[in-house]
Amino acid sequence: MVQFEPGKVSLDDLESLYRHSTHFQIHPGAYPRIADSVGTLSRRIGEGETIYGVNTGFGKLASVRINGDSLALLQKNLVRSHAAGIGEPLPANIVRLMMALKCISLARGASGVRVELVDRIQQVYSAGIIPVIPAQGSVGASGDLAPLAHMAAALIGEGDVFYQGERIPAGRALQMAGMASFELQAKEGLALLNGTQASTALALAGLFGAWRLAL
Repeated sequence: MVQFEPGKVSLDDLESLYRHSTHFQIHPGAYPRIADSVGTLSRRIGEGETIYGVNTGFGKLASVRINGDSLALLQKNLVRSHAAGIGEPLPANIVRLMMALKCISLARGASGVRVELVDRIQQVYSAGIIPVIPAQGSVGASGDLAPLAHMAAALIGEGDVFYQGERIPAGRALQMAGMASFELQAKEGLALLNGTQASTALALAGLFGAWRLAL
């Protein structure tokens, strides 16, 4: 078991995940920061503040205000709309590394997501559920939107995953592993999609391979 403390993550520990499917957990010291972050977001929403991508539309729809009772649906639809990659699935060790990197990023406490979301990514990883993430396709300039959308889709029980040697629907895999589909709340879809965890995982794989060749 590897424990990750945001800001103090070693390349050796990341390589252990990549090569050996090592399980991981986020350092408990990160959880107060995560809770503070979502608390700040909830307060600002409650005060009626307009926050892009949280209670507004995206892109050209940024000026459209979204009602409070539709904020969760907005995040789910954001994931669905960007899960549009093509090609062969990324290797399982790349996907595992993506999941760990996303957890580390969210655990810095700057994304406004709940502790439950960080825990759910760890639970899915530990259960051996690997989201099917097509190797090609992304959009925009906010990072690896399409690959991360496919990862996020698996958390909410949509798309396909590899589980127990089979490619099966994510909802079925979660049920088999004793988990319900995760319900995203305000900003959580946006936080999952924004980032460069797919690119970083691929770059790290190249680095780890280069180290082996140099030995």
